Amino acid sequence: MTRNEAPVTTNPYKLHSSTNPLQQTSLATALKRLAPLMFDEKRSVVLAFIAVVVNSGSSLLGPVIIGHTVDTSIRNGNFKGVLMFAALLLGVYICGVFASYFQTQSMGGVGRRVLFKLRNSIFTKLQQLPLVFFNQNKAGDLISRINNDTDKLNQFFSQSLVQLAANLFLMAGAVLFMMSLNPRLGIAALMPALGVLILTKLLSSWVKSLNVKSLQSLGEMSAEIQESLGNFKVIVAFNRLDYFRQKFNEANERNYAASVGAGLAGNIIMPIYGLAHNLAQLAVLSYGIYLITVGSLTIGLLIGFLLYVNSFYLPLRQLAAVWTQLQLALASLDRISEVLALESDIMVVASAGEDVRPGSFLEFENVHFGYPDGKEVLSGVSFKLEKGKSYALVGPTGGGKTTTASLMARLYDPVGGRVLLDGRNIQSFEPEVRTRKIGFILQEPFLFTGTIRENILYGNDRYRDLTNERILELLSERSLDALLARFEKGLDTQVAAGGDAISLGQKQIIAFMRAVLRDPEILILDEATANIDTVTEQLLEQILARLPASTTKVIIAHRLNTIANADEIFFINSGEITPAGSMEHALEMLMHGKRVS
Repeated sequence: MTRNEAPVTTNPYKLHSSTNPLQQTSLATALKRLAPLMFDEKRSVVLAFIAVVVNSGSSLLGPVIIGHTVDTSIRNGNFKGVLMFAALLLGVYICGVFASYFQTQSMGGVGRRVLFKLRNSIFTKLQQLPLVFFNQNKAGDLISRINNDTDKLNQFFSQSLVQLAANLFLMAGAVLFMMSLNPRLGIAALMPALGVLILTKLLSSWVKSLNVKSLQSLGEMSAEIQESLGNFKVIVAFNRLDYFRQKFNEANERNYAASVGAGLAGNIIMPIYGLAHNLAQLAVLSYGIYLITVGSLTIGLLIGFLLYVNSFYLPLRQLAAVWTQLQLALASLDRISEVLALESDIMVVASAGEDVRPGSFLEFENVHFGYPDGKEVLSGVSFKLEKGKSYALVGPTGGGKTTTASLMARLYDPVGGRVLLDGRNIQSFEPEVRTRKIGFILQEPFLFTGTIRENILYGNDRYRDLTNERILELLSERSLDALLARFEKGLDTQVAAGGDAISLGQKQIIAFMRAVLRDPEILILDEATANIDTVTEQLLEQILARLPASTTKVIIAHRLNTIANADEIFFINSGEITPAGSMEHALEMLMHGKRVS
């Protein structure tokens, strides 16, 4: 086989969530990204914001009524007028209470629905991504993005977003009332706020970057827990619970440090906002008393003005907390958007099917392949498989056998060259057609929690609605009933995905039934009998022998008896695929670990 220079493999699916503030999402960009999820919520959002206006308006009317009551009724001893204005004030505040309840309920529903849609969007995107994505990213971190990061956005939508809008509206209204009552006093009241707003702007990127680090460390800790619990049997077998504790403690300490940093950064602005509020009150009170002494201001207006100062600075202090939640939500959105922005490179390419080459059933044409950031596994290999024949792939561990089989099933795409199926580029086949043609039994089969029936019919729409009696007939027609008889409850036997209720060999038997029942045109067995006893292995060989004559079989195995009856043997190592010829020649190549003449 000739070796041609292959394209350099890249690593486009590694998630990282950069902590560089210049690369992080702005609020405008965040809202634009979330707009599709909010499209169906326009009515609820509009009604909620109307309620915000009513609630804020009721708060803004209060100081006017109080100031007017002081200057007219209280100053003149008009008790009836005081009661009248008190009743009016009570009515205004009751309207505000109902509006506040409505906005909370409305946006709470919006938040829950957006959370539902967002999690669906992420999970749908994960289902579209190629296998290489899951090889490069830890499951625990992905779980954290689906659960924790989306929940942070939900909290922002259901709680902080309306609070943000209400506070901004209340502050804007307070500014208008203060400036209309006395512009000079209004400017004195707003000067401290200008300083803290500039400080907030300067600190935003820093606080957000710390929140990103906190979320990343939480994802890393989730990944560490998931990995340790998934391999807990090994930890116990080697008596390395101390190693488990050490790894968890390290991840937990990193998360603790990052969380403390993010918490301190998020709360650092609160005391400064409180100081600004106190300074504003002092400035208004001092300057207001002076204006009263010169006859430019009444006591009622000063009281109303002080209330408007509170109406401005108390929401400003609340905004400090909302601002922290906003930074956390934006950091979460960065991590979520990183997943949603990915596009699978395992796409159906219509033009790839135009060049149809009749002849072989499956063909590799000058195929190059290497894993991202790794060395090249296959270097310009070419070979053909014919319909109805059986082929064995042999070679040393790590030589590329499973990789070759994965390329046949298009779990990966080559970085150079092409794979042909039925004379067409395999990239031109729709996934439903391709998976119907190709059956793949993995070395470590994955089963879903459920029954054997549910597992053997997984992805098989033809038989999904059949009764158990009809399924038993189909298994009998394919000689699979003897395998099912090894399970006491037959099709109703319960299977746990990560449990030990059934052995690895039994899992391989179920995976074997699942693949054969699909009637594939090509059946790939990757060490499919590695954990099965000799008697069962002979039974599987008999079932394989009874498959339709048109079925092409590709067998990866280290047991020589498993590949003894293959029509052709290929030796795979060092990036090359070489016809091995006889069984003896294949054994000699395995012994030497290289091609022999």
